[in-house]
Order: sequence, then structure tokens, then C-alpha cells
Amino acid sequence: MTFRYKNVYINETGTVVGPEEKKGPLNNYFDKSHDDFYFGTKTWEQAESKLIEEAVDITLGKLEKNRFDMDLFISGDLLNQIVASNYAASTLNIPYLGIYNACATSVEGLIIGANMIEANQIKHCLCSASSHNNAAEKQFRYPVEYGGPKPKTTTFTTTGTAVAYLTYNKKGVKIESATLGRVIDMGIKDAYEMGAVMAPAAADTIFRHLQNTKREADYYDLILTGDLGSVGKKILVDYMYTEYGIELHHYDDTAAMIFDLERQSVYSGGSGPACAPLVTYSYIFHQMRKKKLRRVLLVATGALMSTTMVNQKLSIPAIAHAVSLEVVE
Repeated sequence: MTFRYKNVYINETGTVVGPEEKKGPLNNYFDKSHDDFYFGTKTWEQAESKLIEEAVDITLGKLEKNRFDMDLFISGDLLNQIVASNYAASTLNIPYLGIYNACATSVEGLIIGANMIEANQIKHCLCSASSHNNAAEKQFRYPVEYGGPKPKTTTFTTTGTAVAYLTYNKKGVKIESATLGRVIDMGIKDAYEMGAVMAPAAADTIFRHLQNTKREADYYDLILTGDLGSVGKKILVDYMYTEYGIELHHYDDTAAMIFDLERQSVYSGGSGPACAPLVTYSYIFHQMRKKKLRRVLLVATGALMSTTMVNQKLSIPAIAHAVSLEVVE
């Protein structure tokens, strides 16, 4: 299913990152970065909630608005019961929708907010997605203190929050259309092969978006996935050509951009709900403001993984949602 929008824009964004992202190649484009993983709190989960609050405050500061001007706050994260978003929402005191689609959460939030603005149900919406490396590792794999070895195919969960302000004001970046993803399960059971798990879902959504809009891949200056990593990125390119006969000439993946894969110990690259929007709302939007990119298809990918189901030896399903972003003329 693909939606078309006439009157939905991302006017402003806010991005906050942790220490590893600060060491990466895009640090100059983020609004704020931290030197440790606690951010003045006692636990990693509390730290993630603080990241969300900081990114919201940065966004509102750019807008010269306050929390009471907002009609809706949409947020999601990786933690059980999306507790980072829930606790942040209790502080923000904005009407709230908590969502979960793993690393595809950011674009899911944009689609929900865009549909409500297009329908004139709301006028001012904040969409947030966050993740925290240490909190996610503790929940989905093993606490980082264990120091367990990992294969090169694994990804490194980003620490950060990215917030977008959606409204009807013609300013910033337009959300031109969006395609909802379908859950794709290729039978992969290895939790360290997230790129391979998610690449077919990304391919399915890209293909259906191009088919529904009657566009060629080269219509976009950039097709951007997140977060397949260096391994999944290659799989997607091969899969798109083999399955659909589509060559991706202008393509990149946020997981391969947010870190320096040769210098930093991040395996195949970044991951987490924050990865795709952090890169998009910082570096990509900078390029769009300079008119170096005018049309970008952002495809956020999510591995719908549960440790309970993985321990039951079940395969890992995946999903990808897409939004078409355009420069406001």
C-alpha cells in the first residue's frame, strides 16, 4: 500500500548521539553528542529516555515552540514495552502513541504522523526513534561486560535519538509519498545475520513502491536503506537485480555511513531504530538543503526479533517501510 501526500513537511529535526557516533564521520552534522553512555543517569535505560527528551527539546528550540504546542508525540525504541519512550513521554506530557517496528520504527512513525496531518486530524507532530547500544545488547544478546566474540556479519547498535517535527507548513523537506512494508521471513535463524534477514524485506518494499508510483529507481537521487550494514547492503543490490531486474545505481545504507567501518570496531556497521533517522535528519537533510539531493527514498528496515522466539529456534521475520522525501521548492 502506497500513500500520496499533498501537504506534509518535516520542518525541523533534532539529533543526539553517544560516544561511538561522536567518533564517526558524521559527528559534525549531529546537534549534540555525549562522551559516555550514561548521560548523567544511573542506568542505560534511563539514559535512553534522557536522549529522547534532549532531542525533543533541541527540536522545539529550533522551532521556538514548547511542548504544549504539540498535538502528538510518536515514539519507539528497542527495549521491552518501549520503556525508554514511555518514560520520556511521561515527562514530556504530550499526547502519545508508542510504536514498535524494530529498526523500521522511525519511518513507521513518519507514516502515522503524515497520514494524520494529511487527514487534518492533527497539525503539529513530533516523531522520535531511539536506541542505546548497551541497553539493547543486554536485552537481545549478552551484556557488554561479558565481552563475547561476534562474527563480522553482526551490527553495532547505535546510541542516539532522532526527532522530526511534522506539520502542514511548507518548509524543509516534503514527505511526498510512503509505502507500507510487508513482513518477510526468509527462514534465517541467526541473530547475527541481521543484514541478510532484512535485505529481502527492503527489496520487496522498494519494488512495490516503484511499481505503485510507476517510477524507475533512478527517479531518486538516492535510495537509502537502514540498517543493513556492509553485508546486507551487498545482498540487497544482488537481490534487487536477481529477483526484480532492478539495478540500484544511486544507493547507500545508513548503517555503513554512521561509523567508520575501517577505523571503528563496529563489525558490519550500525543498527537500531535511531540509525536511519540519525543519518537522514543530519547529513542527508544537509545535502538536501544544499540541493545536492532533491529526491530521496528512505527505506527503514527492521528485524522483528524476539529472544524468546530465537531460543525456540524459530526464524526471524523482517519488515521495511519507505518514505519519499523531496526538497521544498
